[in-house]
Amino acid sequence: MKVTYDHTARTFSMKGRIWSDTYPIEDLPKWLAFYRKMQAEHPKAKGAYDATVIALEAFTQEMAAASN
Repeated sequence: MKVTYDHTARTFSMKGRIWSDTYPIEDLPKWLAFYRKMQAEHPKAKGAYDATVIALEAFTQEMAAASN
């Protein structure tokens, strides 16, 4: 999973192996919460959400560091 930021558009994009999408940067906490919830609610998915959660957590930390 790769997460990138478009400063001009104020959006972030998530790109997985078979899908990608772009969202407003203001929605970042919502999407991180969603994927954490999916990870917790579907343990039989055998790590299907792990890469997304890790990437979004790292991106959230990068954005927080950049704003300081």
